Amino acid sequence: MNLRRILLSRFVVVPAAIAVVVVLWNIYVSMHAHGVLKGQVVDASGRPVAGAAVVLSAHDFVTQVEKSRTTTDADGRFRFTDNNSHLVQVQALNGRQASPRITIRLWFRAQDRVLDQPLRLQPSA
Repeated sequence: MNLRRILLSRFVVVPAAIAVVVVLWNIYVSMHAHGVLKGQVVDASGRPVAGAAVVLSAHDFVTQVEKSRTTTDADGRFRFTDNNSHLVQVQALNGRQASPRITIRLWFRAQDRVLDQPLRLQPSA
């Protein structure tokens, strides 16, 4: 049989393509799996809030446990570096104000993520 015909058969091409995808995915994961979660906290009018507490909670089917807590900087930015969960929630707290809890689903453990929208503080009722 012709070697070229064997190498181009679906029995070689399909497993080779799958292997390439798996290798590329693993390289991507290794380059983006530092457990970093970043974002910003703003008040109701959109101004950055310095000194707000931001809570990171691990969420599973039954429980929600606070994993970490940080404080925003002068620009209202926060950063977590210890997340290795697939499903987390973040919430900002500042005195009597709180943001809604935001659920974040990640593709893989310790995936790096920057929040698209800031956490917006709202007066609590």
